[in-house]
Amino acid sequence: MTKQIKIQTFAVKKLQKGAVLLESLVAIVVFSMGVLAIAGLQAVMVTNTTEASMRAEATYIAQRTIGSMWADPSQLDNFEGETDIQDDSGLPNGKLIVELPATNQVRVTVTWQREGGDAHKVVSNARITGDVI
Repeated sequence: MTKQIKIQTFAVKKLQKGAVLLESLVAIVVFSMGVLAIAGLQAVMVTNTTEASMRAEATYIAQRTIGSMWADPSQLDNFEGETDIQDDSGLPNGKLIVELPATNQVRVTVTWQREGGDAHKVVSNARITGDVI
């Protein structure tokens, strides 16, 4: 009886040979996939942060332009048209478009496009009224 138990124990040990190595390999694969997922998430976060920064800069440029119009409403016609935005703004291929759709109404559009990316724009509308000094 003892001999039969020893033979069965030896057979079970022989079947489990290499199981630890296989479990280690599976653990490494799972860990590697997790690391790759975190790296991908970080890349997406950097892209989104950059785009948010560009939207904030575009909004600032539009509001600054509207503020200049408020400072001198008699010169609204001088603002109308399309101009390139300076490179130091952080908006690649940036353009500032000022439209006067109606009396005392202003539409300021800031557009930009990163190389190989989609075109983006921010539109601000304002009504500029007041006494001309």
